[in-house]
Order: sequence, then structure tokens, then C-alpha cells
Amino acid sequence: MIGRKRILTGDRPTGRLHLGHYVGSLRNRVRLQEEYECFFIIADLHMLTTKNAREDIDQTADNARGLVLDYLSAGIDPNKSTIFLQSAVHETYELALLFGNLVTVPRLARLPSIKDMARAALMDEETIPFGLLGYPVLQAADILLPRAHLVPVGKDNQAHVEITREIARRFNNLYGEVFPIPDDLVEGDTLPGTDGQGKMSKSMGNAILLSDDAATVRKKVHGMYTDPNRIRADIPGTVEGNPVFTYLDQFDPDKALVEDLKTRYRAGKVGDVEVKERLAQSLNAFLDPMRERAAVYSRENGLVDEIIFQGTTRYREIAAETLRDVKKAMGLSSTFNRIARKAEERQKKLAKSNAATS
Repeated sequence: MIGRKRILTGDRPTGRLHLGHYVGSLRNRVRLQEEYECFFIIADLHMLTTKNAREDIDQTADNARGLVLDYLSAGIDPNKSTIFLQSAVHETYELALLFGNLVTVPRLARLPSIKDMARAALMDEETIPFGLLGYPVLQAADILLPRAHLVPVGKDNQAHVEITREIARRFNNLYGEVFPIPDDLVEGDTLPGTDGQGKMSKSMGNAILLSDDAATVRKKVHGMYTDPNRIRADIPGTVEGNPVFTYLDQFDPDKALVEDLKTRYRAGKVGDVEVKERLAQSLNAFLDPMRERAAVYSRENGLVDEIIFQGTTRYREIAAETLRDVKKAMGLSSTFNRIARKAEERQKKLAKSNAATS
């Protein structure tokens, strides 16, 4: 029986998280865990759609530890939320296979996000694997296995949640009410990269990681892109679109000081070095509590692994219950049970016959 409404969200274990992840999703997850029963997936099966070399898979355990350590440092509480490893739950594979029969290939092919992911992985139409085309079907299994009611997503993944809703409705119409129809919660906040080129991204090398130490943060901040037309401190500068000020707006609690810096910057009365130094101080003050929490979890060897193990074990119980209900609704379990009964009856008759003739 489900008590509080449930949320499913998570990340692929491809590296450490950064400030963009915090602004875009992590801070929201910390808040939501107080209101919902939250499930955070380490989505290593999704990783295989674009990173499936043996060396990629071998890095999964270390990447999962780093990912979860970032979750914990940001404020995710393993006593309130369930963190689990996707590939360790065999019901995920089974449900994805069953769901694959409830959606058409043209419906999946129309999703622009699939083409975007293929381009990012340097694939064309001839080399897109079935797994990438079926990415939204696997996501549907992720979402519906815990019978989630709400799915926090970026705008680019809204269409994937719609696929999940279509699959859930089709299943319920065909076999009976098993799944809730999940809603999406759009998380639209993004953070520009330190180079001013698009959003912050690990692959672009323009990210400040949640796990960066103070010296690294300061170095990255002082190397940040600002107003390219401002070659001296006494030249009026542009605040709009300037990543340094975007970060200050997000992370500096002294709003009056930030507004004063903006006014002076526009008037050519403050230099980039002073503004960046203020940002470095603000970011390090913001990250210090995360560093402290990370240190606590890191000091006890094996604690992060235990959190993943316990979360996965608990999730397996929930997944098994859902899959039992799915197979019962579809009649799959009764099919084998009928065959098993007939086989048992035959064995009993043979045993009785053999006993009578011996």
C-alpha cells in the first residue's frame, strides 16, 4: 500500500555533479523529500545507450559512489529517500520489455531528444542502437515500477514523461488499473558555463563541481568569461548575460551588495577581479557545508556503498510487488500456473500408477 505520493528521478553515473545540477534539480530534490516518498535512481542502464564500452562499465561503481556522495552532500537524506542502482533491479528489464509492446516505433522516432542524444554521441540514423530508440520505454519502466506520481524533469524530457503516461494509460485500459498516471514537474532553471558558452556541462569543461575544493573554485571563477568589450576597470561593463553576475544572483545571500556591484560595474567603477573575488568567496561559503557533509560520509569507509546497497535492497521489494501485480493483471502468472498444475497432476498420476503396479 502506497502512503505518501512518490517521486522518481535521478542521474546517469557519468561523473561528479556541478552547480548547474544543484540549481536545476538537486535543491528541488532536497525540498521534495520532505513532502514525498522519493526514489533516486543511479541510471547506469541508461548510460549504456551511449557509453557501453567495458571501461565505461568498469567505472560505474566509482562513478556511482561519487554521484551519491554529491547527493548526500547536497542534503539528500538516505533515511528519508531511497537511492538505488538501476541495473541491480531485474524487474526493470522485465517491465521495459513488456512496455515495449505498448508503444510504436514511429512514436519513439518522433522524439527530438532521441536525435539530440544520437548527435551528441556522434551517431547517425544507421548507427542509432535499439536501446537509444527505446530510451523512453526504459524511462517509463523506471517511473512506473515504483508507481511514481510525480517526475521532476527538464523541458527537454517532458516528452518522455508523456510517453510514460501513454504507456500507463494503455496498460490500464488493456489489463486493469495498476499504474497511476504520473505528472511532470518541470525544472527550468539553468546555469551558464564558466566560459559563457551555453549551460554548464561536464563534457564542455565549463563546470564548477560540487566536490571542487576552495582553491579550485577560486581558480575557475577568476578564469570566468565576463564582458569581452571591457579591457579596463574604468570602462562601463554589461551585467546582463554576464555569468559572474548570474552566479552572484544565485549564490550570494547579500542581495544589496550584489546590486551595488552591478551599479558600479555598469558605471565602470569596479574591476572584474574584485567582482570575481566576491563570487569566489560566495561560492566557497555556499559549498563549505556540502564539503563538511561529504567529509563525514567519506570518513567512514564503505558507508556510501552501504547506502546504495540498502536502498537497492528496499527498492527491489517494491519492484517485485509491482511486477507481480503487472503479471497478474496481464494473466502471465496464471498462464504458467495452469501449466504447472497440469504438470503436477500428471506427475501425481504417474506416481500413483507406478505405485499400483509395483
